[in-house]
Amino acid sequence: MRDFLIEKLYESSKKPYQKYFKKNEPWNIPKPKLMDYPENSLGFGLGNFLYKNHFDIQEKLEDHDVIHVLTNTGVSVYEEIGMQYYLLGNGKKSLYLFMVILSGTIFYPKRMYYFIQQFKRGKKALPFHYLDFSKMLFMPVQSIQKTFNI
Repeated sequence: MRDFLIEKLYESSKKPYQKYFKKNEPWNIPKPKLMDYPENSLGFGLGNFLYKNHFDIQEKLEDHDVIHVLTNTGVSVYEEIGMQYYLLGNGKKSLYLFMVILSGTIFYPKRMYYFIQQFKRGKKALPFHYLDFSKMLFMPVQSIQKTFNI
């Protein structure tokens, strides 16, 4: 039930967040085109992630899925919250991040150990949350992970 509630909160907040807070331009890359990138590249990894999880590209929110690829984070509700803890540890600060962490901590207090581990992982990595990933789609995923200690 709590997963359902958190997912509904996300769905209801996604559109206003995209419209009013995300100032970046959408990538305008169709999902099938991502599979044309070299096999070990970030572009291919993103396409593979989207197909594997039956997701579509979310306009202006493409970076979110790239971070899933780079951090090898799953898509369950508590893993999504954990990824926000990771990003906080990595230095990202946003209203949306804090809202997810607050609600996630309240709804998943038994996952606190996992959340703290994710925060520590993010802290160990060099800051990468601010990068323009649209310009890195040809780069090998492992190279990016190694460079930023992800």
